[in-house]
Order: sequence, then C-alpha cells, then structure tokens
Amino acid sequence: MPRESIALHAADISAFAKSLRQQLADHCLQTDESREPPSHLSLLNMLARAAGHRNLQALRAAAPSLAAPTSKLTPKHAPPARGPRHPELSELADRALRQFDAQGRLVRWPSRHQVQRYAIWGLWLHFDSRRVYSEPEVNEVLNAHHGFGDHCTLRRELVEMKLLARSDGGREYRKLAARPADELLPLLRELRVRSGQPTS
Repeated sequence: MPRESIALHAADISAFAKSLRQQLADHCLQTDESREPPSHLSLLNMLARAAGHRNLQALRAAAPSLAAPTSKLTPKHAPPARGPRHPELSELADRALRQFDAQGRLVRWPSRHQVQRYAIWGLWLHFDSRRVYSEPEVNEVLNAHHGFGDHCTLRRELVEMKLLARSDGGREYRKLAARPADELLPLLRELRVRSGQPTS
C-alpha cells in the first residue's frame, strides 16, 4: 500500500517547537514509563497540533495529498493530461488558479515562485483602494481569503510586490494602484467570479 504524503506548514518554527515539546512532556507525564515514546499515530497528531491543526485528520483535510495513489483520484481532482484546464489561461495562470478553491480562497501556497506571485494578485483583489488598513485589518482580510494559516508571508509578499504600501512603522497599509499583466487578467476575472465580486 503506497504511503500517503501530506504537506505540513509551520508559520513559526519556534512556536511549533514549543508546542511539540509541551505535548511530548505531557505524554511523558501521562505514561507510567517516561522513556516510552509516543506511538506513530500519536506523534503524527502532535505534529499536526504543533502546526495549528486540531489533529492529523484536520491537517489531512486542509492539506491536499502530495502523492495520492492514482487509483483514488476522481476525475474532478485528476490533473489534466497536458496544458491548462482553463482555456483562457496561460499555464502559469492556470497553475495559480488551481491553488484557489471554488469560493476564491487560496487553499495552498504554491511551491513555484512565479505561481506564488500570480496567486498574490488574487489576494490583492480583496483590498479597497479607498481606505487605510491597520495591520490587524490586513491580516483579517488575508485570513478570510486563504486557508493555510500564514497571513504574515502573504502580507509581506503584497508589500514586496508593491501591491500594498506600508507606512508609519507598519501601522498603516494602503492598496496601491497596480496594473496586472495581460496574462493575469483572465485569472483575476475568474477569481472575482468565484468570490462573488463584480467583474466589470
């Protein structure tokens, strides 16, 4: 039986280590013999909790399998034989679109840098250029539109790509007027549709 691979992302490695250490200490207190290590399943649950998930099952639901057996792939989740799934999109834009769910939420952080940059444009759509945001308000917008618990990376990328301006020591953020490349326009149109935004 092939082993299932599940991506595990820790936004803060220090907090991850502290949580895991505490769980291991609690395990030692609960067992009669402190030298008895946790079972394989218990350790997997501890790792999932340290990364901010309720348990391994919640992590499995949040993070798509990296190497699911082909026999379990349904047509809905099977990758295309060749080329983009969406006829109007370039290959990179199509890859970026696959990181979003049916409601336009970014559900995973792409591994490829250029696809990450395309995905960030999809988050830029959700900011209002007429208002000033505090950092917690920026985090709130990002958390409403992504599902892997790393608003810090997303906020930093928006600033580095000059899609958000940060001022006053990080107290104020503003959406910058930016012109996406023509290749991005069909992707942004599709993400607007998915998130229920007007497309005009």
